Amino acid sequence: MIGAVFGDIAGSVYEFHNTHDYDFPLLSRYSRPTDDSVMTLAAAEALMETYGKNDETIRQALVRRMQEHGARYPAAGYGGMFWQWLQAEDPQPYNSCGNGSAMRVSSAGWLYGTLEETLHAAKLTAEVTHNHPEGIKGAQAAAAAIFLARNGSSKNEIKAYIAQTFDYDLDRTLAEIRPTYRFYAVCQKSVPEAIIAFLEGKDYEDVIRRAVTLGGDSDTIACIAGGIAEAYFGMPEAFREEVMQRLDDRQRLIVEKFQEMTKRQ
Repeated sequence: MIGAVFGDIAGSVYEFHNTHDYDFPLLSRYSRPTDDSVMTLAAAEALMETYGKNDETIRQALVRRMQEHGARYPAAGYGGMFWQWLQAEDPQPYNSCGNGSAMRVSSAGWLYGTLEETLHAAKLTAEVTHNHPEGIKGAQAAAAAIFLARNGSSKNEIKAYIAQTFDYDLDRTLAEIRPTYRFYAVCQKSVPEAIIAFLEGKDYEDVIRRAVTLGGDSDTIACIAGGIAEAYFGMPEAFREEVMQRLDDRQRLIVEKFQEMTKRQ
């Protein structure tokens, strides 16, 4: 999960000022956690505290924690519809296919013992807001890739499963995509691209650099790709330390609890 947060932080300064320079400064004093990180931690907190409980309890916890974190970090850069949802007294799903469902799902890829449980949890994290089929599919694809990566599947196996199960075209290359790629905030035009960045990457940092330099919604693409890359490659300890330095005490506590919980499984 912390790999997803680092990806968001690294991509944060390039979201609206894209770069295609592979050697871009990975971090600067302006690099910060955005809504991707805030909601990743909110979803993780909800899934941890409701582990093993019924679906309705999990949904309620997701809504409660997401609204709570939204109120605590109001300037994180939320989309308009999601911001309205965060402030609603009775928040309801709004049929979104936005990539917000995939950016916050990484904890589901780590917490559960089977792929079926992982897919189910990913669906729950998505459908409290993003109940459009593409929104759910994007979250499930990202979580499944993490689950498979952390359990020793090869890149070819991950690619085959995602392509077959979710009907994503993963035979493209970033070099082919980049010239005409634009800012797309929907799952179907950013989740496959994030997965391709992972598939092309040689190590964790290489994945992040490839994801950011694709352009478009760079922090979210790097967040999704970074979550998968951490599960497959691991990540440098220095990057973990950089994440922790940019989180506040409450956020660090969630990360620490998550690390302890996943170590025991």
